[in-house]
Amino acid sequence: MSAEATNPDARPELARRGRTRLDLRRLGRAALLGPAPRDRLPDAISHVAEAHRAHHPDADLSVLRRAYVLAESSHRGQMRKSGEPYITHPLAVTLILAELGAETTTLTASLLHDTVEDTDVTLDQVRAEFGAEVCFIVDGVTKLEKVDYGAAAEPETFRKMLVATGNDVRVMSIKLADRLHNMRTLGVMRPEKQVRIAKVTRDVLIPLAERLGVQALKTELEDLVFAILHPEEYERTRALIAAHAGENDPLPAIAESVRTVLREAGIAAEVVVRPRHFVSVHRMSLKRGGLRGSDYGRLLVLVAENADCYGALGELHTCFTPVVSEFKDFIAVPKFNLYQSLHTAVATPDGQVAEVIVRTRQMHRVAEAGVVALGNPYALPETGAAGESDEERTDPTRPGWLSRLLDWQQSAPDADTFWTSLRAELAQDREITVCCEETGGVSRTISLPAGATCVDAAYARHGEAAHGCVGARVNGRLTSLGSRLADGDTVQLLLAQDASSGPAPDWLDHARTPAARIAISRWLEAHPDGARTVPAAPRAPLSVVGARGGGGNAVADLPDAPVRLAGCCTPVPPDAIAGFVVRGGAVTVHRVHCPAVDQMRSLGRTSVAVRWRATADCRVTLRAESFGRPHLLADLTEAISREGADIVSATVDPPNEQRVRHIYTLQLPDATVLPALMRAMRDVPGVYDVRRA
Repeated sequence: MSAEATNPDARPELARRGRTRLDLRRLGRAALLGPAPRDRLPDAISHVAEAHRAHHPDADLSVLRRAYVLAESSHRGQMRKSGEPYITHPLAVTLILAELGAETTTLTASLLHDTVEDTDVTLDQVRAEFGAEVCFIVDGVTKLEKVDYGAAAEPETFRKMLVATGNDVRVMSIKLADRLHNMRTLGVMRPEKQVRIAKVTRDVLIPLAERLGVQALKTELEDLVFAILHPEEYERTRALIAAHAGENDPLPAIAESVRTVLREAGIAAEVVVRPRHFVSVHRMSLKRGGLRGSDYGRLLVLVAENADCYGALGELHTCFTPVVSEFKDFIAVPKFNLYQSLHTAVATPDGQVAEVIVRTRQMHRVAEAGVVALGNPYALPETGAAGESDEERTDPTRPGWLSRLLDWQQSAPDADTFWTSLRAELAQDREITVCCEETGGVSRTISLPAGATCVDAAYARHGEAAHGCVGARVNGRLTSLGSRLADGDTVQLLLAQDASSGPAPDWLDHARTPAARIAISRWLEAHPDGARTVPAAPRAPLSVVGARGGGGNAVADLPDAPVRLAGCCTPVPPDAIAGFVVRGGAVTVHRVHCPAVDQMRSLGRTSVAVRWRATADCRVTLRAESFGRPHLLADLTEAISREGADIVSATVDPPNEQRVRHIYTLQLPDATVLPALMRAMRDVPGVYDVRRA
């Protein structure tokens, strides 16, 4: 069952929560009285109906009555750990959503969201009584059984919910409201369980609330998590807010000045002071090193039309001194979570600085409730409810991050990988949009998390075909695959036609998205003893580096077995090395820290003791990447010779998109000269990368 009732002293003292506590006590008393007669609305959901009608005056409440009757009778006799009747939980969750403006289907599913999980009610019964759409949402928020999934139950439940959210975002709306009520009532749980739940809320639920734009839930969840995970900082912040309450707040006077300015300009606007929530005050105190009186809140200016936003902004910047560095236009460029507003800050003649947010009333509704405020955004096929047509349901609210998540989660091999990747994905707090140029002049935009590289773009656009990516142009200039992308960049990805091509291990260092990391890891696991194959023009074979040919100096304790140095890590003396028997009876030698070593062991490959011969010299293969220019080859060979290395063989691929690849097999007098040699090669003009092949 869902949990819990919190210590009132351990959470932010907000007026709305005080009201909610009264509502919950009233809910408990009403629930104990049982269902109402069939001809009237049960008293226990009258407040839900009132909140719902405030947003949807013509809503049909009969379905809510039926859902409540089923939920109350199913949960009757069940109690929460706080001692309240269990029905108070779905009622409280439904009230949260009703106050945000959720439509009737969401509220119906919310009342029933724990019935299938905790009672004898079945999904078939929900479908028969309330339709396939409500059934789909209830199924989406129903947890998987620990008895079946063990420790994987929680991550697999979130995976299930997120997949369902891809088809109907209302699934996650209910989950967020459910977690908010459980966090409000967490105090009856053991401290260690409070901490565990708070950490999952911090790492997963709060980022999801942010991405879905449900700021009203996100900010309260942040405060509740803050109180549990950082009690000392929370108490200091609470003391700051309490002390400020007894001081003269400058914001009401500034708000009145703003009202006067806008009224005289003929702009109809509502101007209110919005107190910052606890976490926001804490962040502001860290940012400033101290707080001014105006830092405890912000001014919110609500107008009717988009044009009025810019009109109000102009008047503010004309009549007050604007703080230019604080201006942001999220109307022209909305955030990836639907958020739109103008942000600015103005200074008054007496030196006070006030942050101001300007938005329309519709923008305000979306800013507070996010996707919940959009009602039912799904265009259902004429054949019936959700799931009854082969046509894919269009979802105008599905953002890029959710599409990416739904793609890569299918490739996550286990619950741990999914859980780790999900937290990494949600830790990204911004998105960028890049344009991928393709052959024939076709372009396609893709969304990526901030900090993404060309490697991430390749896998986001081409999936596993990106294994063959050999380069990229960003804004017309050739660049390395590890280059970070910026918002608005144009990317041209260069793919090899050779199906045997694969990613290099160092691609994992450049990959930021779970989709790229999972795909690269899977390829490397499937090819543990193979270096990346890069298609090139025909050339003479390079000298083989090994103990039994080409003057190599690695020896294996396996008589007559051919020995070769692994191309993925190209070990040289005095590297610590490990050997494994591979197909055909050969021994492959890796550096001990090479990722392939663990992969070899997991595959059960036979380990063989290997060592270096007692010789000072060694042989190594280097790959240099450069832009084409005259005399480049002569300059590189001169740099190699200056470092005392002998060139055993050299191959230069034909120029491709102004990019040239050089492969050198070199005999070194001593392995210690290798770092200086690679630096000397990188210092040659036009060379942008040198690495062991």
